[in-house]
Amino acid sequence: MQETEEFDDAVFDVVVNDEEQYSIWRNDMPLPLGWTNAGFQGFKDECLAYIDAHWTDMRPLSVRRDMEARQR
Repeated sequence: MQETEEFDDAVFDVVVNDEEQYSIWRNDMPLPLGWTNAGFQGFKDECLAYIDAHWTDMRPLSVRRDMEARQR
């Protein structure tokens, strides 16, 4: 239970990788390799709402590009 409370008060950054996949990362931790800040910061529920509104296509970028190329 204590871990949940700790995360409830934590501030997160929304991060994105080269495949345009989103996640959240505690803003007091260094970003993992391959991830960049997407420009939004807030509590966990706020960040997840941001991701829900902005990550509308769950397919990785490479898959989307491949599918578009095959349709041409």
